Amino acid sequence: MVAKRVLVPARVRRPPREGFSWVDRRFLRDHATGLSRDGILLYFFLAAVSDKSGISFWSDASIAARLRLDVTTVGRAREELLARDLVAYEPPLTQVLTLPEPRARSSNTDSESIGAILRRLRGSP
Repeated sequence: MVAKRVLVPARVRRPPREGFSWVDRRFLRDHATGLSRDGILLYFFLAAVSDKSGISFWSDASIAARLRLDVTTVGRAREELLARDLVAYEPPLTQVLTLPEPRARSSNTDSESIGAILRRLRGSP
């Protein structure tokens, strides 16, 4: 096991004075593998802009502009997140939900590595 140590003590992350943002690491391990790049990107964005209850009220047009996507793509990505029970949506509000328990995996199914997920996000093979 790798021994952890702080690499840059003067730059240790602290909770922000305003806002609230975090992503449960189980999202990558258990849920991101079944999502498209845009679904993962939207989930990270919503987690970053939501309050302590997971609520945000960004419009699709504003999200699309920030993420450099078109509005239709934002809608499709949200549908993915809704179908996987990762968010709730009642316009204009979106709520990032607690993560559902992972679905049982077949014993012969390999899970995607975090590295592979990040490469997919970059659009690399």
